[in-house]
Amino acid sequence: MSEKITSGKVVELKYSLTDVATGQVVSAVEYPLAYLHGHEEILNPEVMQALEGRQAGDVIEFTFNGDELFGPRDESLVFIDREENVPEEYRKVGMQIMMENANGDVRTFYVTRIEDGKVVIDGNNPYCGRDLRFRLEVLKVRDATAEELEAGSPAGQQPDLPQGRMVPLQ
Repeated sequence: MSEKITSGKVVELKYSLTDVATGQVVSAVEYPLAYLHGHEEILNPEVMQALEGRQAGDVIEFTFNGDELFGPRDESLVFIDREENVPEEYRKVGMQIMMENANGDVRTFYVTRIEDGKVVIDGNNPYCGRDLRFRLEVLKVRDATAEELEAGSPAGQQPDLPQGRMVPLQ
């Protein structure tokens, strides 16, 4: 009998995020993501709750609007500048740029477009205003070791640093 996801279980999974309007996969994990259920909140609370009681082989899919998780789009976070004013290493669509404001708050901006000698840099989450389908596949569920429970994360990982890597797809 397969183990069910409960607090104290190490869960390994893969997931993808698809734009409902275009059918395009906009994000996916390249390698399986492992976390300690009930100890690491690596996904939003609704997803963590949906995983509770699931087992290896289960697939969860649901649709949501990006504004629900990331807030509505804010046009004041969009900047357009001449290409020559932007450092060369940032002149690539999809590039992430960490920026800090006068208060010390850090926000991720994305290069979203380069055309006609201009670069568009956007501080909105790229999923704002989009209907998205989240697909999550549970690969493995097992008891955590005493060491993993003490560390609060699966073996070989630092807390809050899941082994999976998000891969933005264009």
